[in-house]
Amino acid sequence: MNNKKKSFLAPLFIFLSLFLAGCATPSDNALVAGGLIGGVAGNVVTGGSAVGTIAGAVGGALIGQDQARRNCRRCYYY
Repeated sequence: MNNKKKSFLAPLFIFLSLFLAGCATPSDNALVAGGLIGGVAGNVVTGGSAVGTIAGAVGGALIGQDQARRNCRRCYYY
């Protein structure tokens, strides 16, 4: 993939992700935030390994989804 195509795709993906974030529920936002934080943490801990990054992203997404589910249940009690 050449640089011209990459320079076009990056802003397009950023725009689409911001556009679609308005449709997301709090649970979806927690899932994405957990995956992002987990992926960065996995990348740092494993020194840039792709497997570590993916494992961190999956683990972070699961933790983010679990935390959102716990917070959502708490809202119904009040």
